[in-house]
Amino acid sequence: MAERKNQKPTAPATRAVERVFTIGYLGVIALFVCCGAVLLVLAATEVWHAVAPAADATTRMRFNAVLESIGLLTIALVSFELGQTVFEEEVQRDVKVSGPTRVRRFLSRFMVVIVIALTTETLVSVFQLVEEDATRLPYVAAIGITAAALLLAWGGFIRLNRSAEELEPEAMEQAKSEDRKVGH
Repeated sequence: MAERKNQKPTAPATRAVERVFTIGYLGVIALFVCCGAVLLVLAATEVWHAVAPAADATTRMRFNAVLESIGLLTIALVSFELGQTVFEEEVQRDVKVSGPTRVRRFLSRFMVVIVIALTTETLVSVFQLVEEDATRLPYVAAIGITAAALLLAWGGFIRLNRSAEELEPEAMEQAKSEDRKVGH
């Protein structure tokens, strides 16, 4: 809030553009939530197919349905988490992602979701392909290697940017204060 007091008044045209961006963000958030909800329904359908006693399915088919459900749930989680991140960082907080602390926090939230999704997808795909088509396992391994590379790059990014955090302790404290306000 102290940042806002020291800034000069915002021009009406600038406020209008900010509203347009806010509406755009809200549209993106709504679509993330809708996609997540649809994926939840699809995952529930897969689970139903896996456990439905009347279905004429082998154990392997039921197992694959459960694995498919896990994959769908993982992507739904990514969708919900990205929607929540955009909401909290771009709509709920009255600050824009500009400083090193903000960029690092936003990127970290995004990277956690992506790395978890890729790792889960790797595990699900390995279980599916071991029985179905083991010749495609190198492609799955590439996904796993990508997840590992992203995790390493993210860790390097955090480590190399630690000095920026030390240079702006007030920005970190302000971000922590905002976290308390939005319930984190």
